[in-house]
Amino acid sequence: MSYPEYILTLSCVDQRGIVHRVSGFLAEYGCNIIDSAQFGDAQSSLFFMRVHFASENPTLGDDLLRDSFAALAATMQMSWQLNDAAKKPRMLLMVSKIGHCLNDLLFRYKSGLLEVEIPAIVSNHTDFYQLAASYNIPFHHLPLANGASAAAKLAQESRILELVETNNIDLVVLARYMQILSPALCTALKGRAINIHHSFLPSFKGAKPYYQAHDRGVKLIGATAHFVTGDLDEGPIIEQDVARVDHAMAPDTLTAIGRDVESVVLARAVKWFVEHRILLNGHKTVVFK
Repeated sequence: MSYPEYILTLSCVDQRGIVHRVSGFLAEYGCNIIDSAQFGDAQSSLFFMRVHFASENPTLGDDLLRDSFAALAATMQMSWQLNDAAKKPRMLLMVSKIGHCLNDLLFRYKSGLLEVEIPAIVSNHTDFYQLAASYNIPFHHLPLANGASAAAKLAQESRILELVETNNIDLVVLARYMQILSPALCTALKGRAINIHHSFLPSFKGAKPYYQAHDRGVKLIGATAHFVTGDLDEGPIIEQDVARVDHAMAPDTLTAIGRDVESVVLARAVKWFVEHRILLNGHKTVVFK
């Protein structure tokens, strides 16, 4: 017999008895813990917890479970979320003219490696409308010319927010979307927008970072996935990885290797978000892998 499953995530000031009270609550309401992870951060004095559990009490409805836990959470001043483990988060993908991350995420989605729904793809170019069509995903071309006015940028971002709201989007992924989001849009998407960039920033800013890295003779290249904030490429880091390179590799080879790393790093970050494994800890993250 299968039972409804939930994922509870929470954070609060670190104090004695948190695990005992949470596990005791679940036991009292007829729930069985499938897996659990917790972390106490000595620096911030905050406690973080993720619990995956099954509700084995047939009389326990979703509303009663949430209302009852809210009462417990209030006594410990918890910030918490309770998610239905069977519900697939809805993801909006954004891309410009470089498609390796988009292609990788779409493949993982189609093959069942990424448990999401993708109701829309947004781009400021038309390069990938056929790729979107091959996955039967609506493609929205929202152009933004170089040097566009503030009014034009506001209008374009208003369309993005409209798509987010009308499609009930849980996560926005900037899969090499090469436009800087306005502070207002960053605020509207706080905690639910992920970006990917090469790890050379700020050392190698601007165009062709892998060519700049080759010119400097670097031995490691990499990528960083992070939450989007108003501080460009400085949001809370979710995942990073590197690949070793050497002097015999041409710039095109470095670019190809770097794009592979970017794809993998972004996919990991998205998967962890979808599985409710990422908790914000100020300007950092706690990731329960």
